Amino acid sequence: MSTLPTKPDILAWISEHPTLTAKRDIAKAFGIKGAARIDLKRLLKELEEEGHLEKRHKTYRDPDRLAPVSVLQVLAPSRDGDLYAKPLEWQGEGREPVVLIIPRASDAALGEGDRILARLQLVQDGDHNYEARLIRRIGSNPQKIVGIFRKGSEGGRILPIDKGADREWTVAADATGGAQEGELVEAEQAGPSRARMGLQKARITLRLGDPSEPRAVSLIAIHQHGIPDDFPDAVIAEADAMKPAGLEGRKDLRNLPLITIDPSDARDHDDACHAHADDDPSNPGGHVIWVAIADVAHYVRTGSELDDEARKRGNSSYFPDRVVPMLPDVLSGDLCSLHEGVPRACIAVRMVIDADGNKRGQTFVRGLMQSPASLTYQQVQAAIDGQPDDRTEPLLKDVLKPLYAAYHALRDARERRQPLDFDLPERKIEFSDDGKLTAVNFSVRLDAHKLIEEFMVLANVAAAETLIAKKTPLLFRVHEEPPPEKLETLREVAESSGLQLAKGQVLKTAHLNSLLHQAAGRDEAELINMATLRSMTQAYYSPANFGHFGLALRSYAHFTSPIRRYSDLIVHRALITAHGWGDDGLKPHEIETMDATAEHISTTERRSMMAERDTTDRYLAAFLSDRIGAEFSGRISGIAKFGVFVKLDETGADGLVPMRNLGNEYFHFDRDSATLMGADTGTVITLGQRVTVKLIEAAPVTGGLAFDLLTLEETEMPRGPSRGGPRGRRTGPPSGGGPRRKLVKARKKDAKARTKVKRRRTS
Repeated sequence: MSTLPTKPDILAWISEHPTLTAKRDIAKAFGIKGAARIDLKRLLKELEEEGHLEKRHKTYRDPDRLAPVSVLQVLAPSRDGDLYAKPLEWQGEGREPVVLIIPRASDAALGEGDRILARLQLVQDGDHNYEARLIRRIGSNPQKIVGIFRKGSEGGRILPIDKGADREWTVAADATGGAQEGELVEAEQAGPSRARMGLQKARITLRLGDPSEPRAVSLIAIHQHGIPDDFPDAVIAEADAMKPAGLEGRKDLRNLPLITIDPSDARDHDDACHAHADDDPSNPGGHVIWVAIADVAHYVRTGSELDDEARKRGNSSYFPDRVVPMLPDVLSGDLCSLHEGVPRACIAVRMVIDADGNKRGQTFVRGLMQSPASLTYQQVQAAIDGQPDDRTEPLLKDVLKPLYAAYHALRDARERRQPLDFDLPERKIEFSDDGKLTAVNFSVRLDAHKLIEEFMVLANVAAAETLIAKKTPLLFRVHEEPPPEKLETLREVAESSGLQLAKGQVLKTAHLNSLLHQAAGRDEAELINMATLRSMTQAYYSPANFGHFGLALRSYAHFTSPIRRYSDLIVHRALITAHGWGDDGLKPHEIETMDATAEHISTTERRSMMAERDTTDRYLAAFLSDRIGAEFSGRISGIAKFGVFVKLDETGADGLVPMRNLGNEYFHFDRDSATLMGADTGTVITLGQRVTVKLIEAAPVTGGLAFDLLTLEETEMPRGPSRGGPRGRRTGPPSGGGPRRKLVKARKKDAKARTKVKRRRTS
């Protein structure tokens, strides 16, 4: 009769022979035959119930160890170029093991997000637990879905929250991840990219909670756009171990009254400033401006866990109710934040300007500062306007007024330089203490805001020029001039509003400002501002200097916000290297990979912008959701073949008037002129027209708003039953007498003529 092995014997065998873990393999190894197999089955069942083993497809394995052949997801390359991966089926209770990929010359190139089938070998190494050899790549990174889970008899479905998504996803019973009815979930595609029949399959990977909670709105955008919002344990541990920087190797700036000026709800303070009259006789009426920036490079060293995570995030993401920071709070909210009354490490620049605001020179220092005051924009502006409070009264004469004197000189220089001068009010979404959305207002732009903006632009220019002079590599902030086709579209919008944009010469920002100033105070002002903004190219980061068109500057770099932008941290390191301030400057491999870094952080910046915009749309939809049926005034902000977009005056919210809600006639869409024309009345709908709309739908989960068009330029749109034609609208000859027919023919002829003129221009 066969002797049964002990439980430790079975576990030892499985550990040593991970490819021979089927019940028959174990029986064969211990010589178990006949009826004894029943007892072996009982032992394996007990080990499974005790959590020592996991049964998978009639085989057993240790849940705290990875299978010898596992599915992995490739992570971003490390600073040293090594490629790591995470296991997708880790079931252990300890920390997830680290897997290092050992590539062969014949292997296909792998990138972040790739899924692979790999053969693993357990190793005892300092920074990883397994080494992996590629077997094959498993397609591309599966599509991510964020949506509402609806339970069914077997599994359920996911209703995507993406605006415009027109399909649901089915979830098998064993792929729900325990999600409950109505819960917000994150899922991934679980089948082929195109389902032959029925709905595509998805597998729930994360439960995000109740979608009706006020704070769920930004959470949706964070997960939908893949913004990392949890710091790994190693990053937190590294941040927690940091100590405040001392005076050694730094210039003592603690007696210089460098104050911070920020919004009242600022989460961090990464810049401080001071100004005074220049006492140099050769610079009559000139000013000395100091700008001090948190010395993040002292804490975030190249190649550290903190640095890898900061580069991965690229920037902080700001939402109305929360911030997803680039750095852990112990740094962003404490050690790197220039709080009032505490010594803080900084990199500061002393800049000298003349009486006309022209910069005469600059000097950078690595220092230790201690701010005497952390003030808000409103406090500072009130003090300058004659209403100081207890905080600003002692600072008014020697600190605040010299700041404004220097600002006025810079303002004059700005007028001569003519950077783009948009007038686009910023929306501010306000919440109650319990997180409920209470109001949507437009922020007031004060001179205090403009002062800080001008000081920061000057400091950024100083950083770029200094590094160019010292021949040190850096990341420039680049903004190229708009392409001709976008300028032509802007010119047509301007002409339709009775305005002019100069042409036939080299484009300068002054030409665009002239257009913006023509529109100022008119009904078309917001339309022209938006159209001009849309004609611009998107700014990006680059190690090559192509100038900044919008600011009308030849050389520009981001230096002033290293707490929230990785680009600024690179510039700080470049300054450290250029001045020989220490060993925490740029490293050779950072310079070698600067192109890749520039492309990566430009992408993360765009990701954050889209997430922030989507969040605002959802909050506005939530705010308006209890006003269904209400009427609003607004302007047509976009035209498409499926309807028109309207921007509301009251909140700035954008929504769609579907084609079926434009009236009781069929509208022809002219792509070239971006207009709609009524088939019966000849009514022409174009950008910028004033409208009154009725809200008929508001979907907070997607951020979508739908309207019914009531009036166009104060003329009531015809309502009532439709009279045939596409989508229930008339498409035949216009009804009515001869004058109406002539009006329609004249308008169509005019539209065709404008189209021919445009085609001749483009040819």
